[in-house]
Amino acid sequence: MIMVKKLILVTSPPACGKTYISKALAARLQHVVYLDKDTLITLSKQIFVVANQPYDRSSQFFEKNIRDYEYDCVVELALEALNYDDIVLINAPFTREIRDMDYIHRLKAKLAEKHATLVVIWVETSPEIVHKRMIERNSDRDTWKLEHWDEYLKSCDFEVPENLDDPHVKDDLIVFHNNNEKEFERSMKKCLHILEETMQE
Repeated sequence: MIMVKKLILVTSPPACGKTYISKALAARLQHVVYLDKDTLITLSKQIFVVANQPYDRSSQFFEKNIRDYEYDCVVELALEALNYDDIVLINAPFTREIRDMDYIHRLKAKLAEKHATLVVIWVETSPEIVHKRMIERNSDRDTWKLEHWDEYLKSCDFEVPENLDDPHVKDDLIVFHNNNEKEFERSMKKCLHILEETMQE
């Protein structure tokens, strides 16, 4: 049996429960490196300071000068970590990237060089639950979103990224339902079963 290396992206719009699910999943897997894109926010905040810009992760300044670089950085860290362990799990929205098949193909090509495959776990949560959780977590990164909720909601895509699903691949896209505790437990069990089943060839 050969161990199949994996890069797991736990993705969804903000406040769907990615962090809770990512940490719970990482705790149940073996030989896993956990990475959270939000760890880079400390550096990103300093960029706002140095540029004399207000801290606003919904601004054009953020879009132009920070957003994509955060993703590039966490993916590079993940690719490097795959040299030393079997699974790397990234907790990050990847909301645009997972719908861009050119991006996905380029990422898969880099992973193939490391004999690794890509797994996307899409966290499915209703907008109503997301709104409630965003209020409860009370984070400054959500200030603009909550103040402009209807406008923000129009910019989000809560649809499952079916473009990633190859019917011949068991673990390229796993939908993790997370509207309540019962859904969470059922999805966690299913997710772990699929990952364990596909870790060896």
